[in-house]
Amino acid sequence: MIKRGIAHLSVFFLYLLSLLPLPLLFFFARLLYYLLYYIIGYRKKVVRQNLIHSFPEKSIDQIISIERKFFQYLAELIFEIIKMTTISKKETLKRVKFTGLEQIEKHFEAGESVLACTGHYGNWELGTLALGLSISAKTMVIYKPISNKIFESWFDAFRTKYGNIFIAMRQTLRGMATYKNEPTLLCFASDQAPTREETKYFVDFLHQPTAALLGVEKIAKSTNRPIYYFKVRVVKKGYYHVDVLPMCFNPSTMNEFEITNLHFKFLEDIIKEQPQYWLWSHKRWKFKPE
Repeated sequence: MIKRGIAHLSVFFLYLLSLLPLPLLFFFARLLYYLLYYIIGYRKKVVRQNLIHSFPEKSIDQIISIERKFFQYLAELIFEIIKMTTISKKETLKRVKFTGLEQIEKHFEAGESVLACTGHYGNWELGTLALGLSISAKTMVIYKPISNKIFESWFDAFRTKYGNIFIAMRQTLRGMATYKNEPTLLCFASDQAPTREETKYFVDFLHQPTAALLGVEKIAKSTNRPIYYFKVRVVKKGYYHVDVLPMCFNPSTMNEFEITNLHFKFLEDIIKEQPQYWLWSHKRWKFKPE
């Protein structure tokens, strides 16, 4: 009961924070960066090891430089997500711009549904919110629920406030069946880590064997829906550009694991360009091949 009360108070406090303008929230983000990095040392060891293993060619000074930039961005990202509680449609569309959406609109006009891949790179939450405001079809996002139901409800409220549909990962097929008679865009953050039971395949990613979820590939091959990769770029603080890139038009003809290898290659190339914007604090390599 006490925990629930604290959670409700926390959500109310986050709502009040979200009413502040984003430039002011970025001032608080600077303070949070110093707290996370220099005082608490939040997952600092995890981040350092992930970077060292992913970039064996870089010196320790280069690794630490990326590490600091990552924590600076992580603090900014936290406040950007808080701001999403009350962000307007106008500001959402001002902060996220797309190039190439006309490609998928042609599929919708033909009555076809499309699959979209991206990663936990940049502000994926704001990107999906803006996407739902930018296309004619329903945007359906596959996600992994969190255990705290109060915070889950908080996330769900701002994720869906402009019409996006969020479907729990284990309910993907049921969600697809609900909208089978109309064009949809089904979105995956395809770099999520599988559970040990779900780990069936390892892809070569950032110089390491990496356990990969196969959901995108399975659905693509069974439905033959075209796949596009949404490449996120950070333009400046709080502003993003998303390039919509064709990845595969006939998934049913692809070899086994070819689609999985392909979308991880897209993400790897993006990370190498600006590594500080990927979620390095995640324990992404906790499972190893037998």
